[in-house]
This record gives sequence, C-alpha cells and structure tokens, in this order.
Amino acid sequence: MDIDSLLAEFPRNRPLLPPAHKNIYVEEYKSNRTGKNPVQRLSQYVESWMHRQVAKRGNGGEVLEIGAGTLNHVPYETPVEYDVVEPFTKLYSDSKYEQNIRSFYSDIVEVPRQHRYDRIVSVAVLEHLEELPLVLALAGLLLRGGGSFQCGIPSEGGFLWGLGWRCTTGLSYRIRTGLSYRTCMQHEHINSAPEIIRLVRHFYTNVEISRFPFPAHHLSLYVYLHASQPNMAACQNYLQGRNLEFPQVS
Repeated sequence: MDIDSLLAEFPRNRPLLPPAHKNIYVEEYKSNRTGKNPVQRLSQYVESWMHRQVAKRGNGGEVLEIGAGTLNHVPYETPVEYDVVEPFTKLYSDSKYEQNIRSFYSDIVEVPRQHRYDRIVSVAVLEHLEELPLVLALAGLLLRGGGSFQCGIPSEGGFLWGLGWRCTTGLSYRIRTGLSYRTCMQHEHINSAPEIIRLVRHFYTNVEISRFPFPAHHLSLYVYLHASQPNMAACQNYLQGRNLEFPQVS
C-alpha cells in the first residue's frame, strides 16, 4: 500500500465493545496498566523496555507525553516541565504523579499552537489512535529545532507479539472474566506496527528503529522509534488537508 492510500484510511473507526466487555473495561484497563495480578506485573516488567528506551535519550527540558494513561511513564523521566495528553481522566485521577504534571490536555489539538517541546513521547499508545497521522503531524510541528519524537509500540501484527498476549494477558483475562481478550485487542489495536513505522517515516526525515527481544518484526514484542527532523511540508500539508492551520514560529 502506498503512503497516500494509507493516509486515506484515517480517521479509522474502532469496533464497538460488546456490553459484557464494556461493563468491565475501566476496571480491567486500570488493572492492566498498574499490574494488579502476577500476569499483569510480568507484562509491565517486559513493557518497561519501552519506557527505558524512551527515557534514556532524554535530557530534561520540556516534554509532552501523548496518551499518558495512569502516568506510569512519569517516574522514568526527569524533565523540567511535563505536559500530558490523556482524554481518559479516570486513569490518572488517583495517581501520585499527578502533581508532577504542568498541564493536562484531552487532545493534542488543545496544545497551544505557539508552544514548543524538546521531546514528545508516547509508550504503547500509537496503536490505539484513530487519528494517528494527525497526531504525528501535530507532534512534528510542536517540536523545537533539534527536538525528537520518541515512541514505544507493541509489534502488532507480528507472530511473537500475537503468541505472547494470547498466552499471558489473554489467558488471564479469559480465566478471570470468561470472555475473549481478542475482542478487546480488536477494539484497542487498530494500527499495526508496520503501518505506524510507515507513517512515522512519512512525517519525520530521520527515524531510528530498535526491536525487543530480537531485531525482526515477527520475532519481536516491542519496537522503539526515535524520530527527528520533522518533514515540515508533509506535516503542514496533512493538516491543511484536514482544514487545520498551524502557525510557523521561530
């Protein structure tokens, strides 16, 4: 698929959750993010690779996190100023890290257009986004010169990733609820890792890729992307196509 065809698929629509899944969604999501049972704690431990990869290339400054969830990435960082985008307020409302946040936004379009960040980060978020190209384009324009966009994503669409969640989180969910976790994954993960990588490369000139535990899509669980030098023309053109304006500032 060429890049124009891929871009034309957005915004994507996620499948609706059946009532049985929807009724326990918030509780299960928070439990998964905070590691309340042994399987979830194991998942959190393995996921920490993404958090460490994102944080180790940080050097303070101003940071915007996209999809901050329960604020579980905050303790990995030591920025001067930390803003977050997270529409699901119930996820962070009782977090001890809430006091560390300068500004909360429910959508990246709410971030003041004149603001600029040294780093924009996300961990296990891009696979969920219905407006993925819009978020990537806005992130590119919100970076200061020399800034970077960093993200960790699951290897969605790969063999090892699919096997991994079916044998751990999926099995645990089935035992606890009697429901199929595949329904949740189809609702949540609407973007595959190859699609995300393709779009990041469209909006950023320099993209470095690392995989864990092995350097191949089907043999990895997670991917780390370090993107810099936003393609300003691509970012502006996409936003203009969506009837959004973004001022050029020095």
